[in-house]
Amino acid sequence: MAYDDIEAALRTRLAELQQRLARIKTDASKEYPSDSAEQAQERENDEVVDAIGHETALAIREVAAALERIAEGTYGRCESCGEQIGKERLKVLPQATRCVNCAE
Repeated sequence: MAYDDIEAALRTRLAELQQRLARIKTDASKEYPSDSAEQAQERENDEVVDAIGHETALAIREVAAALERIAEGTYGRCESCGEQIGKERLKVLPQATRCVNCAE
């Protein structure tokens, strides 16, 4: 089964995620204002930014793994049962590693 359209979408998504992570890292490295109230707010914001950064890094790993499976010719196979993952599922969740039955 050809996955050219899904591969293109994955590559686009990977680039977007990498750009987002770069922006998060830039934001995280900025200096705090001297006002203690503003510093407290910034530190609170940093926790949110840190969580978003972790989620973004995880998404990058998942998308990169999907692209690697495409390159290896194993993409679209359920890692649990070995059956083909439905193309409609892959269109919705292109980094899926399990078929609908095994994912439940």
